[in-house]
Amino acid sequence: MTDTPYAPAEPTPFAQYEPTDLRLVIADMDGTLLDGEGRVPADLGEAVARWREAGVLFAPASGRQLANLHGVLGHVLDGGPVIAENGTFVVIGDEEVHSDTISKDEAVAAIEVTRRLAGNGLDVGAVVACKRCAYIDRSDERFVEQCVKYYEALEVVDDLLALPLDDVLKVAVYDFGDIEREAAPDLRAAVPTVQTVVSGAHWTDMMPSAASKGRALDAIQRRLGVAPEQTAAFGDYLNDRDLYAFSGPSFAMANAHPEIRELARYVAPANTDNGVIRAVDALLAARG
Repeated sequence: MTDTPYAPAEPTPFAQYEPTDLRLVIADMDGTLLDGEGRVPADLGEAVARWREAGVLFAPASGRQLANLHGVLGHVLDGGPVIAENGTFVVIGDEEVHSDTISKDEAVAAIEVTRRLAGNGLDVGAVVACKRCAYIDRSDERFVEQCVKYYEALEVVDDLLALPLDDVLKVAVYDFGDIEREAAPDLRAAVPTVQTVVSGAHWTDMMPSAASKGRALDAIQRRLGVAPEQTAAFGDYLNDRDLYAFSGPSFAMANAHPEIRELARYVAPANTDNGVIRAVDALLAARG
């Protein structure tokens, strides 16, 4: 979940793409597949149908909630794989194929440190993300407005600590300031048994230590019988980096975080320039 693009890099010329036996396309959502206004490319449905005819499946890999991804992408996801909640929850069609959760003690600690930071003057709030619903107890309009962008199944409760907290995929923290510099260091230090992943200019996910989009992609590949070298992965932010360990053609968007651009094999056109669809079509053309 990203909010502010970096200065764009020059895309890799399509002619330099190496031919590959492409079978699976994995793409982050915000800052990658979606445009600068958070909109789905108008031709995505046609593109995904075209790729399926060529034997290539599409899957989103996002920090967003599963219900939100279905709401945003609709029939594009019918029967296909989905990586939700930063890799902590994976389905293929209606079947759960992988999940990672944090302990109740870890969830409590994450909620408590967020409250402590708020008490110290930071403008932050926590989202407790479970498999079927997410929960918040900060109910002001400006905070809720940020949460509903990514959590369609969302419930406001009186107290997050009163929840059972026995099925928590992650605790996401939103900071109206710069979370990488403000809240993230304290969140990381307060709950060292989880991994605290900065997923955007304002969002950090506190999630199981072993969880990642890469681990989730590996679960999909094993289930579908697809090799990493048959997988193209697209990302723009730090929570996308593990996808590249399980892909052959790896793409950073032209608007990506500089560290992601350094890790990827190719630079795709920016998310504002329909970069994912254009790059996949070019890969298929290179395959012949």
